[in-house]
Amino acid sequence: MRAFVLTGPGTYEVQDVPAPAAAPGEVVVDVERVGVCGTDMELFSGEMAYLHQGLAAYPLRLGHEWCGRVASLGPGVDPVWFGRRVMGDTMLGCGTCNRCVRGRGHLCELRQELGVRGSRPGALAEQVAVPVSSLHALPASVDAAAGALVEPGGNALRAARAATPDQGGRVLILGPGTIGLLVAMFARARGAEVHLMGETPASLDFARQLGFAHVWREENLPDLAFDSVVDASNSARLPALALDLVEPGGRVVCIGLAGEPSRIDTRSLALKDVTAVGVLSASPALDDTIRAYASGSVDPRPLVAATVGLDQVGPVLAGERPAAAGAGPKIHIDPRVRID
Repeated sequence: MRAFVLTGPGTYEVQDVPAPAAAPGEVVVDVERVGVCGTDMELFSGEMAYLHQGLAAYPLRLGHEWCGRVASLGPGVDPVWFGRRVMGDTMLGCGTCNRCVRGRGHLCELRQELGVRGSRPGALAEQVAVPVSSLHALPASVDAAAGALVEPGGNALRAARAATPDQGGRVLILGPGTIGLLVAMFARARGAEVHLMGETPASLDFARQLGFAHVWREENLPDLAFDSVVDASNSARLPALALDLVEPGGRVVCIGLAGEPSRIDTRSLALKDVTAVGVLSASPALDDTIRAYASGSVDPRPLVAATVGLDQVGPVLAGERPAAAGAGPKIHIDPRVRID
Protein backbone atom coordinates (compact mmCIF):
# COMPACT_ATOMS: atom_id res chain seq x y z
CA MET A 1 0.00 0.00 0.00
CA ARG A 2 0.99 3.65 -0.31
CA ALA A 3 1.94 5.55 2.83
CA PHE A 4 3.39 8.95 3.65
CA VAL A 5 6.71 8.47 5.47
CA LEU A 6 8.51 11.27 7.28
CA THR A 7 12.17 10.29 6.92
CA GLY A 8 13.68 13.20 8.86
CA PRO A 9 13.10 16.88 9.65
CA GLY A 10 11.59 18.31 6.47
CA THR A 11 12.25 15.18 4.41
CA TYR A 12 9.60 12.73 3.29
CA GLU A 13 8.51 10.18 0.70
CA VAL A 14 5.30 8.52 -0.38
CA GLN A 15 6.41 4.90 -0.24
CA ASP A 16 5.04 1.51 -1.15
CA VAL A 17 5.08 -0.34 2.17
CA PRO A 18 3.71 -3.72 3.29
CA ALA A 19 0.00 -3.57 4.03
CA PRO A 20 -0.77 -4.09 7.72
CA ALA A 21 -2.09 -7.37 9.08
CA ALA A 22 -4.48 -7.42 12.02
CA ALA A 23 -2.85 -8.89 15.13
CA PRO A 24 -4.96 -10.42 17.91
CA GLY A 25 -7.34 -7.79 19.23
CA GLU A 26 -6.73 -5.49 16.24
CA VAL A 27 -8.48 -4.47 13.05
CA VAL A 28 -7.24 -3.11 9.76
CA VAL A 29 -9.11 -0.05 8.49
CA ASP A 30 -9.36 1.31 4.95
CA VAL A 31 -8.61 4.99 5.60
CA GLU A 32 -11.11 7.49 4.18
CA ARG A 33 -9.88 10.79 5.57
CA VAL A 34 -7.05 12.16 7.74
CA GLY A 35 -6.62 15.62 9.23
CA VAL A 36 -3.28 17.43 9.37
CA CYS A 37 -2.69 19.27 12.65
CA GLY A 38 -0.07 21.34 14.42
CA THR A 39 1.48 18.27 16.05
CA ASP A 40 2.15 16.79 12.60
CA MET A 41 3.79 20.03 11.53
CA GLU A 42 6.03 20.03 14.61
CA LEU A 43 7.09 16.45 13.84
CA PHE A 44 7.77 17.55 10.26
CA SER A 45 9.94 20.47 11.38
CA GLY A 46 11.72 18.45 14.08
CA GLU A 47 10.57 20.76 16.88
CA MET A 48 8.18 18.31 18.55
CA ALA A 49 9.28 17.59 22.15
CA TYR A 50 8.75 13.82 21.82
CA LEU A 51 11.59 13.68 19.29
CA HIS A 52 14.00 15.16 21.83
CA GLN A 53 12.67 13.02 24.69
CA GLY A 54 13.19 9.74 22.83
CA LEU A 55 9.43 9.11 22.64
CA ALA A 56 9.32 9.42 18.85
CA ALA A 57 11.91 8.82 16.15
CA TYR A 58 12.25 8.97 12.38
CA PRO A 59 11.13 7.41 10.13
CA LEU A 60 7.58 8.32 11.17
CA ARG A 61 4.19 7.47 9.74
CA LEU A 62 1.95 10.37 10.75
CA GLY A 63 -1.84 10.62 11.01
CA HIS A 64 -3.91 10.62 14.21
CA GLU A 65 -7.11 12.44 13.16
CA TRP A 66 -8.73 9.84 10.95
CA CYS A 67 -11.77 7.82 9.95
CA GLY A 68 -12.40 4.85 7.69
CA ARG A 69 -14.06 1.49 7.27
CA VAL A 70 -13.00 -1.76 8.95
CA ALA A 71 -11.59 -4.09 6.28
CA SER A 72 -10.29 -7.06 8.28
CA LEU A 73 -10.32 -8.45 11.80
CA GLY A 74 -7.61 -10.01 13.92
CA PRO A 75 -8.13 -13.07 16.12
CA GLY A 76 -10.52 -12.45 19.00
CA VAL A 77 -12.28 -9.45 17.46
CA ASP A 78 -16.09 -9.47 17.44
CA PRO A 79 -17.29 -9.89 13.81
CA VAL A 80 -19.77 -7.02 14.37
CA TRP A 81 -16.92 -4.61 13.61
CA PHE A 82 -16.38 -5.86 10.04
CA GLY A 83 -17.42 -3.24 7.49
CA ARG A 84 -18.28 -0.57 10.06
CA ARG A 85 -17.30 3.05 9.60
CA VAL A 86 -15.15 4.12 12.51
CA MET A 87 -12.70 6.61 13.94
CA GLY A 88 -10.12 5.75 16.55
CA ASP A 89 -8.69 7.12 19.76
CA THR A 90 -5.17 8.48 19.35
CA MET A 91 -4.13 7.55 22.90
CA LEU A 92 -3.36 3.85 23.32
CA GLY A 93 -2.60 3.04 26.95
CA CYS A 94 -0.95 -0.13 28.19
CA GLY A 95 -4.27 -1.30 29.66
CA THR A 96 -2.84 -2.59 32.94
CA CYS A 97 -1.39 0.34 34.88
CA ASN A 98 -3.30 2.20 37.57
CA ARG A 99 -4.21 5.05 35.26
CA CYS A 100 -5.54 2.72 32.57
CA VAL A 101 -7.52 0.70 35.10
CA ARG A 102 -9.07 3.95 36.40
CA GLY A 103 -10.18 4.91 32.89
CA ARG A 104 -7.36 7.36 32.30
CA GLY A 105 -5.48 5.53 29.58
CA HIS A 106 -4.81 8.80 27.79
CA LEU A 107 -2.47 9.64 30.71
CA CYS A 108 -0.70 6.26 30.73
CA GLU A 109 3.06 6.74 31.08
CA LEU A 110 3.65 3.89 28.65
CA ARG A 111 1.01 4.97 26.14
CA GLN A 112 1.52 5.03 22.44
CA GLU A 113 -0.06 7.82 20.41
CA LEU A 114 -1.02 6.73 16.94
CA GLY A 115 1.28 8.40 14.43
CA VAL A 116 2.84 10.60 17.13
CA ARG A 117 4.46 8.77 20.04
CA GLY A 118 5.91 5.28 20.07
CA SER A 119 6.22 2.95 17.13
CA ARG A 120 2.63 2.45 15.95
CA PRO A 121 2.22 3.77 12.37
CA GLY A 122 -0.39 6.44 11.80
CA ALA A 123 -3.20 6.77 9.30
CA LEU A 124 -1.55 8.76 6.49
CA ALA A 125 -1.71 5.61 4.41
CA GLU A 126 -4.25 3.58 2.52
CA GLN A 127 -4.73 1.34 5.56
CA VAL A 128 -4.01 1.48 9.29
CA ALA A 129 -3.97 -1.23 11.98
CA VAL A 130 -5.37 -0.27 15.38
CA PRO A 131 -6.61 -2.02 18.54
CA VAL A 132 -10.33 -2.70 18.38
CA SER A 133 -10.56 -1.22 21.88
CA SER A 134 -9.69 2.20 20.40
CA LEU A 135 -12.55 2.23 17.88
CA HIS A 136 -15.67 4.39 17.98
CA ALA A 137 -18.43 3.66 15.47
CA LEU A 138 -19.65 6.47 13.22
CA PRO A 139 -23.32 6.75 12.26
CA ALA A 140 -24.29 7.42 8.65
CA SER A 141 -25.01 11.06 9.49
CA VAL A 142 -21.31 11.65 10.29
CA ASP A 143 -19.55 11.79 6.93
CA ALA A 144 -15.82 11.43 6.27
CA ALA A 145 -15.04 15.12 6.79
CA ALA A 146 -16.80 15.17 10.16
CA GLY A 147 -15.42 11.75 11.10
CA ALA A 148 -11.84 12.94 10.77
CA LEU A 149 -12.73 15.92 12.97
CA VAL A 150 -13.95 13.83 15.89
CA GLU A 151 -10.50 13.64 17.48
CA PRO A 152 -9.86 17.41 17.54
CA GLY A 153 -13.53 17.87 18.41
CA GLY A 154 -13.15 15.70 21.50
CA ASN A 155 -10.35 17.93 22.75
CA ALA A 156 -12.47 20.99 22.07
CA LEU A 157 -15.55 19.57 23.77
CA ARG A 158 -13.55 18.89 26.92
CA ALA A 159 -12.27 22.48 26.88
CA ALA A 160 -15.78 23.87 26.31
CA ARG A 161 -17.13 21.82 29.20
CA ALA A 162 -14.34 23.03 31.46
CA ALA A 163 -15.11 26.62 30.47
CA THR A 164 -18.88 26.25 30.90
CA PRO A 165 -19.43 23.83 33.80
CA ASP A 166 -22.96 25.14 34.35
CA GLN A 167 -23.49 25.94 30.66
CA GLY A 168 -24.09 29.52 29.59
CA GLY A 169 -21.84 32.37 30.71
CA ARG A 170 -19.46 34.57 28.72
CA VAL A 171 -16.44 32.78 27.28
CA LEU A 172 -13.40 34.30 25.58
CA ILE A 173 -11.35 32.00 23.33
CA LEU A 174 -7.80 33.03 22.45
CA GLY A 175 -6.78 31.66 19.06
CA PRO A 176 -9.34 31.08 16.25
CA GLY A 177 -7.60 28.06 14.71
CA THR A 178 -9.17 24.63 14.35
CA ILE A 179 -9.27 23.88 18.07
CA GLY A 180 -10.30 27.39 19.06
CA LEU A 181 -13.16 27.41 16.57
CA LEU A 182 -14.32 23.96 17.66
CA VAL A 183 -14.26 25.12 21.30
CA ALA A 184 -16.34 28.10 20.20
CA MET A 185 -18.84 25.85 18.44
CA PHE A 186 -19.25 23.57 21.44
CA ALA A 187 -19.46 26.50 23.87
CA ARG A 188 -22.13 28.11 21.70
CA ALA A 189 -24.06 24.84 21.66
CA ARG A 190 -23.90 24.91 25.48
CA GLY A 191 -25.57 28.32 25.54
CA ALA A 192 -22.51 30.49 26.15
CA GLU A 193 -21.93 33.99 24.82
CA VAL A 194 -18.80 33.32 22.80
CA HIS A 195 -16.02 35.82 22.10
CA LEU A 196 -12.92 35.08 20.02
CA MET A 197 -9.59 36.92 19.95
CA GLY A 198 -7.12 36.48 17.11
CA GLU A 199 -4.51 38.27 15.03
CA THR A 200 -5.01 37.90 11.30
CA PRO A 201 -7.90 39.53 9.44
CA ALA A 202 -8.49 36.30 7.49
CA SER A 203 -8.95 34.18 10.60
CA LEU A 204 -11.22 36.75 12.21
CA ASP A 205 -13.31 37.10 9.05
CA PHE A 206 -13.70 33.33 8.87
CA ALA A 207 -14.89 33.22 12.48
CA ARG A 208 -17.53 35.79 11.58
CA GLN A 209 -18.59 33.63 8.63
CA LEU A 210 -19.27 30.85 11.13
CA GLY A 211 -21.75 33.13 12.88
CA PHE A 212 -19.57 34.44 15.72
CA ALA A 213 -20.35 38.14 16.10
CA HIS A 214 -17.96 38.91 18.97
CA VAL A 215 -14.60 38.67 17.23
CA TRP A 216 -11.70 40.87 18.34
CA ARG A 217 -8.06 41.72 18.04
CA GLU A 218 -6.19 42.20 21.31
CA GLU A 219 -6.04 45.97 20.91
CA ASN A 220 -9.82 46.35 20.59
CA LEU A 221 -10.94 43.67 23.05
CA PRO A 222 -13.87 45.15 25.01
CA ASP A 223 -13.73 45.61 28.76
CA LEU A 224 -16.14 42.81 29.68
CA ALA A 225 -16.39 40.33 32.52
CA PHE A 226 -15.33 36.97 31.06
CA ASP A 227 -16.49 34.04 33.16
CA SER A 228 -13.95 31.81 31.42
CA VAL A 229 -10.99 32.30 29.12
CA VAL A 230 -9.71 29.45 26.93
CA ASP A 231 -6.15 29.60 25.59
CA ALA A 232 -6.28 27.68 22.31
CA SER A 233 -3.22 29.42 20.86
CA ASN A 234 0.45 28.51 20.48
CA SER A 235 1.63 31.71 22.15
CA ALA A 236 3.71 31.45 25.31
CA ARG A 237 2.42 34.79 26.61
CA LEU A 238 -1.34 34.24 26.25
CA PRO A 239 -1.92 32.03 29.32
CA ALA A 240 -0.85 34.99 31.48
CA LEU A 241 -3.18 37.24 29.50
CA ALA A 242 -5.98 34.74 30.03
CA LEU A 243 -5.45 34.97 33.78
CA ASP A 244 -5.48 38.76 33.59
CA LEU A 245 -8.72 38.83 31.59
CA VAL A 246 -10.78 36.24 33.46
CA GLU A 247 -13.31 37.37 36.03
CA PRO A 248 -12.43 36.61 39.69
CA GLY A 249 -13.85 33.20 40.55
CA GLY A 250 -13.75 32.25 36.87
CA ARG A 251 -11.92 29.59 34.90
CA VAL A 252 -8.83 29.54 32.71
CA VAL A 253 -8.65 26.55 30.35
CA CYS A 254 -5.35 25.70 28.66
CA ILE A 255 -5.56 23.54 25.55
CA GLY A 256 -2.99 25.29 23.33
CA LEU A 257 0.73 24.45 23.51
CA ALA A 258 3.55 26.90 22.88
CA GLY A 259 7.01 26.01 21.66
CA GLU A 260 8.52 27.43 24.86
CA PRO A 261 7.40 27.52 28.51
CA SER A 262 4.44 29.69 29.44
CA ARG A 263 4.47 31.47 32.79
CA ILE A 264 1.65 32.81 34.96
CA ASP A 265 1.69 34.59 38.30
CA THR A 266 0.23 32.09 40.75
CA ARG A 267 -0.42 34.95 43.16
CA SER A 268 -3.04 36.22 40.71
CA LEU A 269 -4.41 32.72 40.35
CA ALA A 270 -4.91 32.43 44.10
CA LEU A 271 -6.00 36.00 44.84
CA LYS A 272 -8.58 35.90 42.03
CA ASP A 273 -9.77 32.45 43.18
CA VAL A 274 -9.46 31.19 39.61
CA THR A 275 -9.80 27.54 38.58
CA ALA A 276 -7.16 26.49 36.03
CA VAL A 277 -7.82 23.45 33.84
CA GLY A 278 -5.48 21.68 31.42
CA VAL A 279 -6.77 19.52 28.56
CA LEU A 280 -4.50 16.89 27.01
CA SER A 281 -6.65 14.47 25.08
CA ALA A 282 -9.94 13.87 23.32
CA SER A 283 -10.31 10.35 24.74
CA PRO A 284 -12.98 10.99 27.42
CA ALA A 285 -15.22 12.94 25.02
CA LEU A 286 -15.09 11.05 21.70
CA ASP A 287 -18.54 9.43 21.95
CA ASP A 288 -20.18 12.70 22.97
CA THR A 289 -18.46 14.48 20.09
CA ILE A 290 -19.82 11.93 17.63
CA ARG A 291 -23.30 12.42 19.07
CA ALA A 292 -23.02 16.20 18.74
CA TYR A 293 -21.97 15.90 15.10
CA ALA A 294 -24.67 13.33 14.36
CA SER A 295 -27.40 15.49 15.87
CA GLY A 296 -26.24 18.60 14.03
CA SER A 297 -25.80 20.63 17.21
CA VAL A 298 -22.21 21.16 16.06
CA ASP A 299 -21.16 21.01 12.40
CA PRO A 300 -17.35 21.06 12.05
CA ARG A 301 -17.20 20.55 8.29
CA PRO A 302 -16.90 24.24 7.31
CA LEU A 303 -13.46 24.19 8.96
CA VAL A 304 -12.08 21.99 6.15
CA ALA A 305 -10.47 24.20 3.51
CA ALA A 306 -9.33 21.46 1.11
CA THR A 307 -8.93 17.71 0.74
CA VAL A 308 -5.86 16.43 -1.12
CA GLY A 309 -3.97 13.18 -1.63
CA LEU A 310 -0.86 11.65 -0.06
CA ASP A 311 1.35 13.28 -2.68
CA GLN A 312 0.39 16.73 -1.36
CA VAL A 313 1.06 16.01 2.33
CA GLY A 314 4.65 17.25 2.30
CA PRO A 315 3.86 20.75 1.01
CA VAL A 316 0.92 20.99 3.43
CA LEU A 317 3.19 20.12 6.36
CA ALA A 318 5.63 22.76 5.12
CA GLY A 319 2.85 25.35 5.42
CA GLU A 320 1.66 25.62 1.82
CA ARG A 321 -2.05 26.07 1.14
CA PRO A 322 -3.44 23.82 -1.59
CA ALA A 323 -4.63 25.52 -4.74
CA ALA A 324 -8.25 26.68 -4.48
CA ALA A 325 -8.30 26.04 -0.72
CA GLY A 326 -11.16 27.65 1.14
CA ALA A 327 -10.92 29.93 4.14
CA GLY A 328 -11.00 27.25 6.85
CA PRO A 329 -7.95 26.31 8.91
CA LYS A 330 -8.00 22.51 8.42
CA ILE A 331 -6.52 20.50 5.53
CA HIS A 332 -7.69 16.91 5.04
CA ILE A 333 -6.00 14.06 3.25
CA ASP A 334 -7.80 11.32 1.30
CA PRO A 335 -5.23 8.52 0.83
CA ARG A 336 -7.29 7.12 -2.03
CA VAL A 337 -6.63 10.23 -4.18
CA ARG A 338 -3.82 9.77 -6.71
CA ILE A 339 -2.11 12.18 -9.07
CA ASP A 340 -1.50 10.51 -12.42
